[in-house]
This record gives sequence, structure tokens and C-alpha cells, in this order.
Amino acid sequence: MIDRRELLMMMAAAAMTPSMNAAPARLYPIGLGTWQTFDVSDPKPLAAVLSTFVQLGGQVLDSSPMYGRSEAVAGDLATSLGIRNKLFVATKVWTSGRAAGIRQMEDSERKLRGKIDLMQVHNLLDADTHLETLRRWKAEGRIKHIGITHYTSSAYANVEQYLRRGGIDFLQINYSLAEREAEKRILPLARERGVAVLINRPFGAGSLFRETRNKPVPAFAKELGATSWAELFLKFVISHPAVTCAIPATSKVEHLRQNMNAGKGPLPGEAMRQRIAAAV
Repeated sequence: MIDRRELLMMMAAAAMTPSMNAAPARLYPIGLGTWQTFDVSDPKPLAAVLSTFVQLGGQVLDSSPMYGRSEAVAGDLATSLGIRNKLFVATKVWTSGRAAGIRQMEDSERKLRGKIDLMQVHNLLDADTHLETLRRWKAEGRIKHIGITHYTSSAYANVEQYLRRGGIDFLQINYSLAEREAEKRILPLARERGVAVLINRPFGAGSLFRETRNKPVPAFAKELGATSWAELFLKFVISHPAVTCAIPATSKVEHLRQNMNAGKGPLPGEAMRQRIAAAV
């Protein structure tokens, strides 16, 4: 099993690879996604989720203009709770054309109430156009980091091209026990290039919970300090040496606590990873 400190050292070494863009080496390995969960008309119930997230050490808050009201809800809550400066705020540009992209990103700044730590090109839509803008914004100090995202293996060839081209600080990609294709080329390449990795769909869009609905959590989970399937699924994801942070979404404090607990204690080594996969 891999100790948390050992993994952070590995991440730091990767981030300091010569000639690569400097991405933060130390982020809490469990973040908070906002797809669907923050797209609500009444944000009050989410205040406890976001405040608990920060209390438990969480940093990465990921959103997108594609997610309806999520950016505005997250920005308003973070500001009213007084925790905006404690968050590593990531969002995306999801439109075509330079002018439209700039307008959308400026709108995201307003909704999220401040500087964006990480601006990502959502699903590579008009990526060349937006990356040119983002490189300028980063040089001007308007954003801190540049990223690209996708959520399906059918796009991996294009993702690989952008990783090899360089100039990318973060990659957000799908990876879970249900979707392991990224292990073959994408995650190793990101690690080689010193690119930090955020993981979307860490529960396989819920398929892993359906698969294990009537199965008890295996006894060996105790060796990892895990008491739920959610913790096991997340520990599997963040134990990959290329992964910086997984970003599951939730609107329930109970589920958030389980997710955050996955970032504590030992992580599975290769033998334990195989046991987790076999149990599912």
C-alpha cells in the first residue's frame, strides 16, 4: 500500500519535470464536482456540503457553463460562506469562436466571484482557438493554469495529441473501475509530460454502485481505512500515480464525508488494486 505522503512526493516530482508547466503538486486528492448537483434554484441545502468540504480539507471545486446555474450557485455560496479564497476553482470554456469564448470566460469569472485557478477547454471544443486565448490570459496573470477535458475514450487520440503538443497544465479525464481505458496511454503520458490530472466519472456515472448494490464491502477494505464502496472506488482512482484529484459530485453531506475519507490513510498498491477490481 502507498502512503499518502509518498504519493504527494511522487506528484511533486512529476510537477517539477524540466520544461513542463508548473502545476500545483499538493492538492487534496478528493475534490467536488458540480454537474447537476449545483444546478438548483434553492442553494441553501448545498451550503452545508460546501462548508463541510472545506472543513475536511477539500480544495478543488470544478464547474462549467454547461452545468446550468452551477457556477453562480457555487460562487455565491463560497462568497457568502467566506471560503472563496480557500478553494482551487476550476471551470471551463464551452463554445466556439474567440470572442464567444472570451465572453463566456468573463461571465464565469463574474459568476464564480473572482479569479479562476484553472480554466479548461471543455471536451476540446474549438480547443486551438481557446488555448491561444488562455495562454495569453495565463501570461497576464488572469488565470493560473490551463487545462483540457474529455469524458469518453473515443476522444483519447485527440487528447493525446494535445498532451504531446505541450502547454497544458491540467488534464481532466474519465477514469474508474468501470472505465479503465485511460490507464493504457493517457494517464502514463500525462505523468510523463508533468501534467496534473483531474478525474471525472470516478464512479463510472453510477454504474459501480449499481454493480455492488447487494454486495457487502469486502473485509480487506479495513486495511485501507475504508468503510464504504465509495471510498474503495475513490482510493482505487487516486492511487494511480498519474492522478492528482478525483472530483465526484454530491449534494449530500453524508456522501461527501465518505468521499473525503478516501483521501485519508493508506492507498492501495498494485496487489490491492487488483483485489478491489476483483471484488467489483
